[in-house]
Amino acid sequence: DNSVSGMFVLQNYFRENLDSLLKRLLPKYKISVISGDNDSSKEILENYTHQKATLKFFQSPEDKLNYIKQLQLVNDNVMMIGDGLNDAGALNQSNMGISVTDNINNFSPACDGIIEADRLNHLDKFISLAKASKKIIIASFAISILYNIIGLSIAVQGQLKPLVAAILMPSSSISIILFTWATAEIKSSILLKKCKG
Repeated sequence: DNSVSGMFVLQNYFRENLDSLLKRLLPKYKISVISGDNDSSKEILENYTHQKATLKFFQSPEDKLNYIKQLQLVNDNVMMIGDGLNDAGALNQSNMGISVTDNINNFSPACDGIIEADRLNHLDKFISLAKASKKIIIASFAISILYNIIGLSIAVQGQLKPLVAAILMPSSSISIILFTWATAEIKSSILLKKCKG
């Protein structure tokens, strides 16, 4: 009878600590928010990103895929983070696709990695750990090559006895494994403390 008894208000839900995560990521990376939803949350996201991110709304799965391709055409390495099947094509096209899930046992699109939704606010630390791991692997190869060059130069001069070579060969492998393990443990424990802090 032309009188309002009640109403429903529908709002977009943002994951916890998204604003602080964006503040940490924005100084280091170009951020784009590509959403299939309407632009009702545009103002909030502009505040979160201080208008330094690209915001696109009403995007179809094909639009998301094409946006990733455009970035890659200008030699950008793209990490796509998505939480639904409508992101599957873009996740697959990106250089690194991360699927966000509330339950890891549920189906999630094919991607390079899966992150639990309640851990998303630590994404910058996971990226940091991945970069550190790459440096550790490169350092391990460098140590191994150096070790072999020194051993080979001594062996070519005929100064390396077979017994010493038999001891040095497995010890070089063990030392590389120990170096890699120790440095990875130190880096991951530092990042774990930051995640808890």
